[in-house]
Amino acid sequence: VHCHYYIPMDLMKKVIIFTQVNLQKEQQEAIEHIDEVQNEIDRLNEQASEEILKVEQKYNKLRQPFFQKRSELIAKIPNFWVTTFVNHPQVSALLGEEDEEALHYLSRVEVTEFEDIKSGYRIDFYFDENPYFENKVLSKEFHLNESGDPSSKSTEIKWKSGKDLTKRSSQTQNKAGRKRQHEEPESFFTWFTDHADAGADELGEVIKDDIWPNPLQYYLVPDMDDEEGEGEDDEEDEEGLEDIDEEGDEDGEEDEEDDGEDGEVT
Repeated sequence: VHCHYYIPMDLMKKVIIFTQVNLQKEQQEAIEHIDEVQNEIDRLNEQASEEILKVEQKYNKLRQPFFQKRSELIAKIPNFWVTTFVNHPQVSALLGEEDEEALHYLSRVEVTEFEDIKSGYRIDFYFDENPYFENKVLSKEFHLNESGDPSSKSTEIKWKSGKDLTKRSSQTQNKAGRKRQHEEPESFFTWFTDHADAGADELGEVIKDDIWPNPLQYYLVPDMDDEEGEGEDDEEDEEGLEDIDEEGDEDGEEDEEDDGEDGEVT
């Protein structure tokens, strides 16, 4: 015998509502606990950032004598910095032919991070006497303004008459003689006057984080044209050796035949 119990609809609704309320209460409590745990994680992250900053400040000071020694050694190598920039894939894309000419007078580059590091850095370019501008040093500085937003400022370039590279853009030939298929890029020196988006200054970040830590790796990048030329020479040499081998084999066969004829007994 099967007994069927009838549950009033009103009671069923109350059970469902009660269950939902309990579930919502459990979820709300879980969310509150998650928030408490997250606050602890954030506190530890903030503490870690402060300690990491102290370590970075410590090692920044320890690196300074080595940076100074490196600059003294680099000064003995002509055209070190222009070669480094030309060999860097991102920077070279910003260089026009006359930019390269001007950068031949670049004798020293220095990157200085501010003491608290987080507030910014400065890049200084030291130039020898040159036909383009009067400045001995061109600098660009990045920092956080009073509202905490990134901003930048730079040296005003004192161009000599008719030498303002930021006002030039024309089709030229590069040093290898290959014609540029498009107009020259905006001059490298326009970077000093561009303060539109200091928080996303790619060139500044590339110089500070990629080139400055180890410029030698880019200075020593081999010239691709030379490599291609050497490859072609090697192929020609190999072909020449193959021709010699083939001629040698033919000569050897003829010599053997001659020896055979001379050695016959009549």
